[in-house]
Amino acid sequence: MTATATAARAEPKRINPGRNLPAAITVGLTLLTLVATTMLFFPTAFMVVVGLFGTVGAWEVNRALTRREFDIPVVPTGLASMGMPVLAYMFGAEALMLSALAVLGLLTVWTVLEQPRRMAYSVLAGVFTVLWVPFFLSAAMLLFREPAGELILLMMVLLVVANDTFGYIFGVLFGKHPMAPKISPKKSWEGFTGSVLGASAVGIGAMLLFDEPWWMGIAFGIAIAVTATAGDFSQSMVKRELQIKDFSQLLPGHGGMMDRLDSVVFAAPATYGTYLILKFVADFGI
Repeated sequence: MTATATAARAEPKRINPGRNLPAAITVGLTLLTLVATTMLFFPTAFMVVVGLFGTVGAWEVNRALTRREFDIPVVPTGLASMGMPVLAYMFGAEALMLSALAVLGLLTVWTVLEQPRRMAYSVLAGVFTVLWVPFFLSAAMLLFREPAGELILLMMVLLVVANDTFGYIFGVLFGKHPMAPKISPKKSWEGFTGSVLGASAVGIGAMLLFDEPWWMGIAFGIAIAVTATAGDFSQSMVKRELQIKDFSQLLPGHGGMMDRLDSVVFAAPATYGTYLILKFVADFGI
């Protein structure tokens, strides 16, 4: 036996950790600190942060779609990404809806003037990007306008984290039945059950802290668990269709901004909708 073969046999196999865990933790804590600090103490800065997140996310989606020969109207999607959160925060839901209609019209006109190879596909891709990223994300700013909205948003972030954490734990320990193996083979019904239980438990704790009925926490927990999971599946479908692993490498250990916003962009409108329903129930004593 040669010395080379002996050394090769003696050297243990190295396990590829995949993500850079220290970098992932550092980046995650940095983003969480930035969001929490601006949300609680600097409302205008938080509005800017949300706009920047949406802009980067939309750029990543545009970049991924361009690789599949979709010519995306960059200027209208950029304006929507920065403008929608600002309008939602300053003027409310009506302004957000009107801005969405205006952007859709601008997308069509802009595409016709540029005359790309496949105009209809370009318009549809632009509409998809605008609705998926800045429009859904702007629901967070609508909630931020409400009384104690910053606390509810912070609760939403914690519920999303609980959804991911408990879903992962239950999936590893008990996962046997895949939810959608062709889309995301690792997601199981057992993991989803853990997501619902974990998010509901954190929601109950938050409601007790806010001196609100405990059952409202279950409503928020279920809403966020369902929509956050739907967000994960939606992004997995897009990635598989585009044949990419991550939307970018902007965030070390995480991938791209959209790889972090996958659950949030669906959870934000769900949280706002749940809040409005619970507010209606409380106001009318149903």
